[in-house]
Amino acid sequence: MVKIGNIILPEFPLLLAPMEDVSDPPFRRLCKAHGADLMYSEFISSEGLIRDAIKSRMKLDIFDYERPVGIQIFGGDEEAMAMSSKIVSAVNPDLIDINFGCPVKKVVCKGAGAGVLKDVDLMIRLTQAVINSTHLPVTVKTRLGWDDNSINIDEVAERLQDIGVAALSIHARTRAQMYKGHSDWSHIARVKNNPRITMPIFGNGDIDSPEKALHYKNEYGIDGIMIGRAAIGYPWIFDEIKHYFKTGEHLPKPTVVDRVEAVRNHLTWAMEWKGERLGIVETRPHYTNYFKGIHSFKPYKQQLVTLDRPEELFAALNEIEEAYAGYEVV
Repeated sequence: MVKIGNIILPEFPLLLAPMEDVSDPPFRRLCKAHGADLMYSEFISSEGLIRDAIKSRMKLDIFDYERPVGIQIFGGDEEAMAMSSKIVSAVNPDLIDINFGCPVKKVVCKGAGAGVLKDVDLMIRLTQAVINSTHLPVTVKTRLGWDDNSINIDEVAERLQDIGVAALSIHARTRAQMYKGHSDWSHIARVKNNPRITMPIFGNGDIDSPEKALHYKNEYGIDGIMIGRAAIGYPWIFDEIKHYFKTGEHLPKPTVVDRVEAVRNHLTWAMEWKGERLGIVETRPHYTNYFKGIHSFKPYKQQLVTLDRPEELFAALNEIEEAYAGYEVV
Protein backbone atom coordinates (compact mmCIF):
# COMPACT_ATOMS: atom_id res chain seq x y z
CA MET A 1 0.00 0.00 0.00
CA VAL A 2 1.05 3.59 -0.66
CA LYS A 3 0.48 6.18 2.07
CA ILE A 4 0.19 9.96 1.77
CA GLY A 5 -0.32 11.21 5.30
CA ASN A 6 -3.38 9.30 6.50
CA ILE A 7 -4.50 8.48 2.94
CA ILE A 8 -4.03 4.81 2.06
CA LEU A 9 -3.88 4.07 -1.66
CA PRO A 10 -3.72 0.69 -3.40
CA GLU A 11 -0.39 -0.84 -4.29
CA PHE A 12 0.90 1.05 -7.33
CA PRO A 13 -1.93 3.60 -7.62
CA LEU A 14 -2.95 5.33 -10.84
CA LEU A 15 -3.38 9.08 -10.47
CA LEU A 16 -5.30 11.47 -12.70
CA ALA A 17 -3.13 14.51 -13.38
CA PRO A 18 -4.48 17.99 -12.72
CA MET A 19 -5.19 19.56 -16.13
CA GLU A 20 -6.47 23.06 -16.74
CA ASP A 21 -9.92 23.11 -18.41
CA VAL A 22 -10.07 19.31 -18.21
CA SER A 23 -9.91 17.98 -14.62
CA ASP A 24 -13.24 19.36 -13.44
CA PRO A 25 -15.78 17.36 -11.38
CA PRO A 26 -17.65 15.79 -14.36
CA PHE A 27 -14.42 14.54 -15.93
CA ARG A 28 -13.01 13.38 -12.59
CA ARG A 29 -16.24 11.47 -11.91
CA LEU A 30 -15.80 9.53 -15.16
CA CYS A 31 -12.16 8.76 -14.41
CA LYS A 32 -13.06 7.62 -10.90
CA ALA A 33 -15.68 5.27 -12.33
CA HIS A 34 -13.04 3.80 -14.61
CA GLY A 35 -10.37 3.14 -12.01
CA ALA A 36 -8.47 6.31 -11.10
CA ASP A 37 -7.20 5.95 -7.51
CA LEU A 38 -6.37 9.58 -6.72
CA MET A 39 -7.40 12.72 -8.55
CA TYR A 40 -6.68 16.43 -8.39
CA SER A 41 -8.59 19.58 -9.22
CA GLU A 42 -7.56 21.88 -12.02
CA PHE A 43 -4.79 24.10 -10.72
CA ILE A 44 -6.04 27.15 -8.86
CA SER A 45 -4.32 30.52 -8.64
CA SER A 46 -3.57 31.51 -5.05
CA GLU A 47 -4.07 35.15 -6.03
CA GLY A 48 -7.41 34.29 -7.64
CA LEU A 49 -8.64 32.56 -4.49
CA ILE A 50 -7.71 35.54 -2.35
CA ARG A 51 -9.44 37.94 -4.76
CA ASP A 52 -12.51 35.69 -4.56
CA ALA A 53 -12.44 35.12 -8.32
CA ILE A 54 -15.53 33.13 -9.28
CA LYS A 55 -13.67 30.73 -11.58
CA SER A 56 -11.09 29.96 -8.90
CA ARG A 57 -13.77 29.37 -6.27
CA MET A 58 -15.68 26.97 -8.57
CA LYS A 59 -12.55 24.85 -8.82
CA LEU A 60 -12.81 24.18 -5.08
CA ASP A 61 -15.92 22.05 -5.64
CA ILE A 62 -15.25 18.44 -4.65
CA PHE A 63 -17.67 15.60 -3.95
CA ASP A 64 -17.52 12.62 -1.62
CA TYR A 65 -17.69 10.07 -4.46
CA GLU A 66 -14.35 11.40 -5.74
CA ARG A 67 -12.35 10.77 -2.60
CA PRO A 68 -9.49 10.67 -2.14
CA VAL A 69 -9.11 13.94 -4.05
CA GLY A 70 -6.60 16.76 -3.82
CA ILE A 71 -6.88 20.45 -4.64
CA GLN A 72 -3.90 21.92 -6.47
CA ILE A 73 -2.77 25.52 -6.03
CA PHE A 74 -0.02 27.61 -7.59
CA GLY A 75 1.58 30.97 -6.97
CA GLY A 76 4.83 32.80 -6.35
CA ASP A 77 4.07 34.75 -3.17
CA GLU A 78 4.45 33.17 0.25
CA GLU A 79 1.67 35.13 1.92
CA ALA A 80 -0.78 34.42 -0.89
CA MET A 81 0.08 30.72 -0.84
CA ALA A 82 -0.44 30.59 2.93
CA MET A 83 -3.80 32.37 2.73
CA SER A 84 -5.02 30.23 -0.16
CA SER A 85 -3.95 27.12 1.73
CA LYS A 86 -6.27 28.12 4.56
CA ILE A 87 -9.14 28.72 2.12
CA VAL A 88 -8.57 25.32 0.48
CA SER A 89 -8.36 23.55 3.85
CA ALA A 90 -11.82 24.87 4.74
CA VAL A 91 -13.46 22.80 1.97
CA ASN A 92 -11.74 19.69 3.34
CA PRO A 93 -10.05 17.93 0.43
CA ASP A 94 -7.89 14.92 1.29
CA LEU A 95 -4.69 16.78 0.45
CA ILE A 96 -3.27 20.00 -0.99
CA ASP A 97 -0.97 19.77 -3.99
CA ILE A 98 1.37 22.55 -5.12
CA ASN A 99 2.05 23.06 -8.82
CA PHE A 100 5.71 23.74 -9.53
CA GLY A 101 5.51 22.22 -12.99
CA CYS A 102 3.17 24.22 -15.25
CA PRO A 103 5.32 25.43 -18.16
CA VAL A 104 2.81 27.93 -19.62
CA LYS A 105 4.32 31.37 -20.14
CA LYS A 106 1.59 33.36 -18.34
CA VAL A 107 2.14 31.26 -15.20
CA VAL A 108 5.95 31.15 -15.40
CA CYS A 109 6.15 34.92 -15.95
CA LYS A 110 4.46 35.43 -12.59
CA GLY A 111 7.22 33.44 -10.89
CA ALA A 112 4.90 30.46 -10.37
CA GLY A 113 4.54 26.94 -11.75
CA ALA A 114 7.73 25.74 -13.41
CA GLY A 115 9.16 29.23 -13.03
CA VAL A 116 10.00 28.36 -9.43
CA LEU A 117 12.45 25.70 -10.66
CA LYS A 118 14.92 28.56 -11.20
CA ASP A 119 14.89 29.33 -7.47
CA VAL A 120 14.77 26.25 -5.23
CA ASP A 121 15.04 28.39 -2.09
CA LEU A 122 11.83 30.17 -3.10
CA MET A 123 10.19 26.80 -3.83
CA ILE A 124 11.00 25.67 -0.31
CA ARG A 125 9.67 28.89 1.24
CA LEU A 126 6.43 28.68 -0.73
CA THR A 127 5.95 25.04 0.22
CA GLN A 128 6.72 25.73 3.87
CA ALA A 129 4.13 28.51 3.88
CA VAL A 130 1.48 26.05 2.68
CA ILE A 131 2.51 23.32 5.12
CA ASN A 132 2.40 25.77 8.03
CA SER A 133 -1.11 26.89 7.07
CA THR A 134 -2.93 23.56 6.82
CA HIS A 135 -3.61 20.37 8.75
CA LEU A 136 -3.79 18.42 5.46
CA PRO A 137 -0.99 16.43 3.78
CA VAL A 138 0.87 18.57 1.25
CA THR A 139 2.20 17.10 -1.98
CA VAL A 140 4.07 18.64 -4.91
CA LYS A 141 4.04 18.19 -8.68
CA THR A 142 7.08 19.46 -10.55
CA ARG A 143 9.46 18.85 -13.46
CA LEU A 144 13.07 17.74 -13.79
CA GLY A 145 14.38 21.29 -13.91
CA TRP A 146 14.24 24.45 -16.00
CA ASP A 147 16.26 23.05 -18.92
CA ASP A 148 18.77 20.30 -19.72
CA ASN A 149 21.57 22.35 -18.16
CA SER A 150 19.79 22.85 -14.85
CA ILE A 151 18.17 19.54 -13.91
CA ASN A 152 17.84 19.86 -10.15
CA ILE A 153 15.16 17.32 -9.25
CA ASP A 154 17.50 15.45 -6.86
CA GLU A 155 18.03 18.52 -4.69
CA VAL A 156 14.36 19.49 -5.01
CA ALA A 157 13.13 16.07 -3.83
CA GLU A 158 15.42 15.94 -0.80
CA ARG A 159 14.66 19.47 0.34
CA LEU A 160 10.91 19.08 -0.13
CA GLN A 161 10.88 15.87 1.87
CA ASP A 162 12.97 17.50 4.60
CA ILE A 163 10.29 20.14 5.24
CA GLY A 164 7.44 17.62 5.34
CA VAL A 165 6.12 17.14 1.80
CA ALA A 166 4.15 13.87 1.82
CA ALA A 167 4.58 12.78 -1.83
CA LEU A 168 6.16 14.03 -5.03
CA SER A 169 4.91 13.70 -8.62
CA ILE A 170 7.56 14.30 -11.26
CA HIS A 171 6.86 15.08 -14.90
CA ALA A 172 9.86 13.66 -16.72
CA ARG A 173 10.54 16.75 -18.84
CA THR A 174 12.16 20.12 -18.24
CA ARG A 175 10.23 23.36 -18.51
CA ALA A 176 12.09 24.14 -21.74
CA GLN A 177 10.65 20.99 -23.32
CA MET A 178 7.07 22.03 -22.55
CA TYR A 179 5.14 18.90 -23.66
CA LYS A 180 7.42 18.06 -26.58
CA GLY A 181 10.32 15.72 -27.09
CA HIS A 182 11.24 12.65 -25.12
CA SER A 183 10.41 12.31 -21.43
CA ASP A 184 13.39 10.95 -19.49
CA TRP A 185 12.25 8.79 -16.59
CA SER A 186 15.82 7.85 -15.61
CA HIS A 187 15.89 11.00 -13.49
CA ILE A 188 12.72 9.90 -11.68
CA ALA A 189 14.26 6.46 -11.05
CA ARG A 190 17.36 8.11 -9.57
CA VAL A 191 15.20 10.12 -7.15
CA LYS A 192 13.24 7.00 -6.18
CA ASN A 193 16.44 5.02 -5.60
CA ASN A 194 17.98 7.72 -3.43
CA PRO A 195 18.26 6.06 0.02
CA ARG A 196 17.30 9.37 1.66
CA ILE A 197 13.92 9.44 -0.09
CA THR A 198 11.09 7.75 1.80
CA MET A 199 8.05 9.67 0.49
CA PRO A 200 6.10 8.17 -2.44
CA ILE A 201 7.41 9.13 -5.88
CA PHE A 202 4.96 9.19 -8.78
CA GLY A 203 6.02 9.38 -12.42
CA ASN A 204 4.28 11.39 -15.12
CA GLY A 205 4.85 11.83 -18.83
CA ASP A 206 3.98 9.89 -22.01
CA ILE A 207 2.06 7.00 -20.40
CA ASP A 208 -0.51 6.20 -23.07
CA SER A 209 -0.87 2.40 -23.06
CA PRO A 210 -1.01 -0.53 -20.63
CA GLU A 211 2.24 -1.91 -22.04
CA LYS A 212 4.10 1.32 -21.45
CA ALA A 213 2.65 1.61 -17.93
CA LEU A 214 3.87 -1.87 -17.02
CA HIS A 215 7.27 -1.27 -18.60
CA TYR A 216 7.76 2.00 -16.71
CA LYS A 217 6.55 0.39 -13.46
CA ASN A 218 9.13 -2.38 -13.77
CA GLU A 219 11.93 -0.32 -15.29
CA TYR A 220 11.88 2.71 -13.00
CA GLY A 221 10.58 1.37 -9.69
CA ILE A 222 8.26 4.28 -8.96
CA ASP A 223 5.38 4.06 -6.46
CA GLY A 224 2.65 4.88 -8.96
CA ILE A 225 1.88 6.58 -12.25
CA MET A 226 0.14 9.87 -12.95
CA ILE A 227 -1.78 9.96 -16.23
CA GLY A 228 -2.73 13.18 -17.96
CA ARG A 229 -3.29 13.67 -21.67
CA ALA A 230 -3.94 9.96 -22.37
CA ALA A 231 -7.07 10.15 -20.19
CA ILE A 232 -8.62 13.09 -22.07
CA GLY A 233 -11.64 11.63 -23.85
CA TYR A 234 -10.46 8.18 -22.75
CA PRO A 235 -11.14 7.54 -19.05
CA TRP A 236 -10.98 3.79 -19.82
CA ILE A 237 -7.16 4.00 -19.72
CA PHE A 238 -7.18 3.37 -15.94
CA ASP A 239 -9.26 0.19 -16.18
CA GLU A 240 -7.16 -1.01 -19.11
CA ILE A 241 -3.88 -0.57 -17.26
CA LYS A 242 -5.14 -2.31 -14.12
CA HIS A 243 -6.53 -5.23 -16.11
CA TYR A 244 -3.27 -5.61 -18.03
CA PHE A 245 -1.25 -5.56 -14.80
CA LYS A 246 -3.39 -8.40 -13.40
CA THR A 247 -3.82 -10.58 -16.46
CA GLY A 248 -1.32 -9.56 -19.13
CA GLU A 249 -4.30 -9.23 -21.47
CA HIS A 250 -6.10 -6.29 -23.02
CA LEU A 251 -9.65 -5.28 -22.27
CA PRO A 252 -11.81 -4.84 -25.38
CA LYS A 253 -11.71 -1.27 -26.68
CA PRO A 254 -14.71 0.83 -25.64
CA THR A 255 -17.39 0.66 -28.32
CA VAL A 256 -19.13 3.68 -29.79
CA VAL A 257 -22.02 2.83 -27.45
CA ASP A 258 -19.59 3.02 -24.50
CA ARG A 259 -18.30 6.35 -25.76
CA VAL A 260 -21.78 7.77 -26.21
CA GLU A 261 -22.65 6.72 -22.67
CA ALA A 262 -19.53 8.49 -21.36
CA VAL A 263 -20.39 11.66 -23.30
CA ARG A 264 -24.00 11.52 -22.12
CA ASN A 265 -22.84 11.27 -18.51
CA HIS A 266 -20.18 13.95 -18.95
CA LEU A 267 -22.71 16.36 -20.45
CA THR A 268 -25.38 15.58 -17.84
CA TRP A 269 -22.98 16.07 -14.92
CA ALA A 270 -21.54 19.25 -16.47
CA MET A 271 -25.01 20.77 -16.75
CA GLU A 272 -25.86 19.74 -13.20
CA TRP A 273 -22.67 21.34 -11.90
CA LYS A 274 -22.26 24.44 -14.07
CA GLY A 275 -25.80 25.08 -15.22
CA GLU A 276 -27.34 24.15 -18.56
CA ARG A 277 -25.75 26.77 -20.83
CA LEU A 278 -22.22 26.65 -19.43
CA GLY A 279 -22.33 22.87 -19.15
CA ILE A 280 -23.18 22.53 -22.83
CA VAL A 281 -20.55 25.01 -24.01
CA GLU A 282 -17.73 23.66 -21.86
CA THR A 283 -18.35 20.04 -22.84
CA ARG A 284 -17.95 20.81 -26.55
CA PRO A 285 -14.12 20.62 -26.65
CA HIS A 286 -14.27 17.04 -25.32
CA TYR A 287 -16.25 15.50 -28.20
CA THR A 288 -13.28 15.24 -30.57
CA ASN A 289 -11.35 13.15 -28.05
CA TYR A 290 -14.24 10.87 -27.11
CA PHE A 291 -14.89 9.98 -30.75
CA LYS A 292 -11.32 10.04 -32.05
CA GLY A 293 -10.60 7.56 -34.85
CA ILE A 294 -14.21 6.86 -35.79
CA HIS A 295 -14.73 7.09 -39.54
CA SER A 296 -17.08 9.61 -41.17
CA PHE A 297 -17.77 11.27 -37.83
CA LYS A 298 -17.32 14.91 -38.89
CA PRO A 299 -21.03 15.67 -39.56
CA TYR A 300 -21.98 14.33 -36.13
CA LYS A 301 -19.23 16.33 -34.45
CA GLN A 302 -20.50 19.46 -36.19
CA GLN A 303 -23.92 18.79 -34.70
CA LEU A 304 -22.57 18.22 -31.20
CA VAL A 305 -20.58 21.47 -31.13
CA THR A 306 -23.40 23.64 -32.48
CA LEU A 307 -26.59 22.32 -30.85
CA ASP A 308 -27.71 24.46 -27.93
CA ARG A 309 -30.47 22.51 -26.22
CA PRO A 310 -30.06 19.38 -24.07
CA GLU A 311 -32.87 17.47 -25.79
CA GLU A 312 -31.27 18.11 -29.20
CA LEU A 313 -27.87 16.97 -27.99
CA PHE A 314 -29.24 13.79 -26.42
CA ALA A 315 -31.19 13.06 -29.62
CA ALA A 316 -27.96 13.46 -31.63
CA LEU A 317 -26.16 11.09 -29.27
CA ASN A 318 -28.94 8.53 -29.70
CA GLU A 319 -28.57 8.88 -33.46
CA ILE A 320 -24.80 8.30 -33.23
CA GLU A 321 -25.40 5.22 -31.09
CA GLU A 322 -27.73 3.76 -33.71
CA ALA A 323 -25.58 4.73 -36.69
CA TYR A 324 -22.49 3.02 -35.28
CA ALA A 325 -24.13 -0.02 -33.72
CA GLY A 326 -21.74 -2.93 -34.15
CA TYR A 327 -18.91 -0.65 -35.35
CA GLU A 328 -15.57 -1.92 -34.07
CA VAL A 329 -13.23 0.78 -32.82
CA VAL A 330 -9.61 0.00 -33.67
